[in-house]
Amino acid sequence: MTLRLRAHHLLCMLTYVGKGYTPAFTANYDVMIRRLNGGEDILLVDGPDDICAPLLVEADPHCWRDSVIERDRHALQALTQLLARPLRAGTCIVLDSHHLAIMRAAFASGETRTACGGCEWAGLCTTIAGNDFGGARLQIATADGP
Repeated sequence: MTLRLRAHHLLCMLTYVGKGYTPAFTANYDVMIRRLNGGEDILLVDGPDDICAPLLVEADPHCWRDSVIERDRHALQALTQLLARPLRAGTCIVLDSHHLAIMRAAFASGETRTACGGCEWAGLCTTIAGNDFGGARLQIATADGP
């Protein structure tokens, strides 16, 4: 199977520690992280993705707001540059431990954080990155083990 992710969730997943908007959102996010940890690939999509699914039952889900769409745009720009490959909706990504380390280093240094402007979770993510991503649930195993 393939996990459908919007661009800024490629950054959010780096610091995910089990906190979220609602219990249903967090439970769903845990499933998505387990799928990624199991080696599932990622398909970039525009708009709401598999992580957003529990929020789409709300009357006005933030998933469609301009600020979130702008977050996706900034994330695509930063990660395209960082990974030295064009990224857009429809791009498939296989996340490995090497690329996860590169993405986390860039996130911790602030290199890819332009997408985080105005996000209510930015402070928590900064703390997690500052603690060497301790407690983050995304742990892609290497060929030799975790």
